[in-house]
Amino acid sequence: MRVPSIVIWLFLVIALFVVPFPALAADDKKTTFSQAELDQMMAPVALYPDSLLSQILMASTYPDQVSEAVEWSKKNPKQQGDAAVKAVKDKAWDPSVASLVAFPQVLAMMGNKPDWVKKMGDAFLAEPDNVMKTVQELRKKAKDSGNLKSTEQQKVTSEGQTIIIQPANPQVVYVPAYNPTVVYGAWWWPAYPPYYYPPPPGYSFAAGMAAGVGFGIGIAVTNCLWGGFDWHHYNVNINVNHFNNINVNHRLNVNKNTVSWKHNAVNRQGVPYADKASAKKYGQKLGGADQRLDFRGRDAQRENAMEALQSKGINPAAERKKLSGSEGSRVRDQVGKIDREQKVGADRGFADKGLGAKTELGGRSEGSIGKSRDFSGSSFDNAFKGLGDRGGMSGLSDERGRFSNRSFGGGRSFGGGGRFRR
Repeated sequence: MRVPSIVIWLFLVIALFVVPFPALAADDKKTTFSQAELDQMMAPVALYPDSLLSQILMASTYPDQVSEAVEWSKKNPKQQGDAAVKAVKDKAWDPSVASLVAFPQVLAMMGNKPDWVKKMGDAFLAEPDNVMKTVQELRKKAKDSGNLKSTEQQKVTSEGQTIIIQPANPQVVYVPAYNPTVVYGAWWWPAYPPYYYPPPPGYSFAAGMAAGVGFGIGIAVTNCLWGGFDWHHYNVNINVNHFNNINVNHRLNVNKNTVSWKHNAVNRQGVPYADKASAKKYGQKLGGADQRLDFRGRDAQRENAMEALQSKGINPAAERKKLSGSEGSRVRDQVGKIDREQKVGADRGFADKGLGAKTELGGRSEGSIGKSRDFSGSSFDNAFKGLGDRGGMSGLSDERGRFSNRSFGGGRSFGGGGRFRR
């Protein structure tokens, strides 16, 4: 008996459109990275102190900014500790990225393998629980191999099955250096050998590294380490007091001592996410690629403006401070007076035009209204110089309001626009 063609078509429809749905649902639940990949990528840093490791994981979710921090550290090799973090407070970086300039050898390692940094960040965003479980498993292997224990530089403790690594002295951090193919015992993924980055040139490490874990020179810190782990809930936490003390332009306005870290999609600067779940979770907060590109453009403009001012011996932070008190009020009053005079003059000019008359306004005819006005040599040779080419004083008012919302890297903005000038 022949099977009717309609039955055959119905079977094909079911096979093509119904059967794949459960398979797709299963794919959504699959991990983004295999355990072999997680072991491989976490091996170089799993034995770092908890606080430092947590901030490395946070920062790795912003790979472009990490690359910028690497370049800054190369140009400022003597900067480290809290002083280095304070030196980059006006950079448009995520605080986790800024915190790593305190540890030049860490950035030197991350700079050698930017693709590893991105991969680690992608894994942390997609599977934070699996990343943290991997760290614990690696620590257990190192401990069982006799290569993870308390020393003069670090304190290793256990809470149940959880291994915690802290600086022996909270105010001095030693960044460990080790060969992952040695400290964890015989490597168990032949096809996925662990990443290994030897200590960068110029950083001396104590003897014994070849056989286990070595330590370089301790770095004095006070507040630049503010991260930590909640190992039981697979969260990364922030010590609010330490965070606010060092990140003066990014303070957390909360009434808690500890808060959970949240990824800031804006600081990702348009770098694509590796998995669909992360893209859906964080990409929607940006409102489209155009806004991400616009952010990156404005960020570059702000950096260029800062560098231009500093190259002329102008300190934007100091100028903001000058304009935050009575001086700022005086300047804003001057701008308000200019606006009022301009409006009155413009109205008068238009009225005279209607009568066919020619009115002089401050030594200029009404034909000058809307053209560039030069205030050099006048009492207005200050922060507002250079705005004449924006359509007269009405443009000054618009620029004043727009610029005051930007300011230079935080702090109290002032009611003017244009360039700082001494």
